[in-house]
Amino acid sequence: MADNTIPRLFGLRSSNRDFSDPKTWGKNQFNSSFPASLCCYLYSQNHNANYLVIQDSQLKHEEISIAELFRIHPLDHEIYFAFESTYTPFQQFIVGSLPRTDLVIQKKSNGKCLIALEIKLTALPDHTTCHLQESEYGSEIVIRPDTIVYLACSIAKALGSRLNSIFPDELAISDWSDPHQVLQEIYAIKKNIQLILHALHDCQSPFLLQPIWKTMGKSPVLSENCLDVFVWSDASFTYFINEIANQDFSNATRITRQTRTLIWLFKMLLEIKKQGRFNPTKIINDLSYNTKNDKAFSASGSITNKFMACQRQKKPIIKKTEIKNIILGGGQNLLSPERRFDAIIVNSPELF
Repeated sequence: MADNTIPRLFGLRSSNRDFSDPKTWGKNQFNSSFPASLCCYLYSQNHNANYLVIQDSQLKHEEISIAELFRIHPLDHEIYFAFESTYTPFQQFIVGSLPRTDLVIQKKSNGKCLIALEIKLTALPDHTTCHLQESEYGSEIVIRPDTIVYLACSIAKALGSRLNSIFPDELAISDWSDPHQVLQEIYAIKKNIQLILHALHDCQSPFLLQPIWKTMGKSPVLSENCLDVFVWSDASFTYFINEIANQDFSNATRITRQTRTLIWLFKMLLEIKKQGRFNPTKIINDLSYNTKNDKAFSASGSITNKFMACQRQKKPIIKKTEIKNIILGGGQNLLSPERRFDAIIVNSPELF
């Protein structure tokens, strides 16, 4: 029988985080550990996650069981949650050090890596959609460069030797750091990524875990139905990047973050095809195009809505009354959210 006085998260019995330690309840750690626990809770309630996949070259909504997502039953005694860890099977594609990813699911007995998942806990709606109808709500998503490294590795692992027959030997680019040369080839880059997507349709796998938490419009009050989980496959997330990159490439005068991300992904895959591996640090630093590398790109809710819109985004499956079944043992008392002046004012109507 679990001790109800020990702070913990549902389902996370074995992990590299000690939830009795207040430090593990800080924002950066909670934002990845809570989604993993939410997935376990979904499984316990016989719910599947929403799964965004590519079928017939189009993005489709399906469902995926949490057992299929984790490659092991979430409440199995053998499951181990390794947060901020490296997915060692991808090291074969990397020159230098493989960056860490948000969550690696492992088998406890032998340490075998089962799957790597990037995690983005996102608010619904964001500031660009909070004034719209609920069906038009969207979540902003911010992607870091390391996510693209893992995306390239995931694609390479899925396609194996097929990558060699899909990708060109080279494009008409002598200097990849020259934005003018690269802009001339954006059309060819997008076309080749589309060929990758076509090849991935029968071997795509879960890649990015995006739980949503929904509020009453712009207010800080949770909706009655407030939590759900979306999962992007490596193919659907590649499709997303390809769609939001420069469309009017013939008139483009600069490389946007979204387009730069697509270029990074293409160059990583090209290096894997040519040499079997790539140097992520060199590609990201050399192909910066005078834009900071603190993030790969961001997409507002007005952009993500058309990809994620469905009944369960409008009405998430988990109610706010169920949060007490996920955060256990008084763990909520260890949370230390950022104190923002605007939030304090909004939540202090007595001041006015």
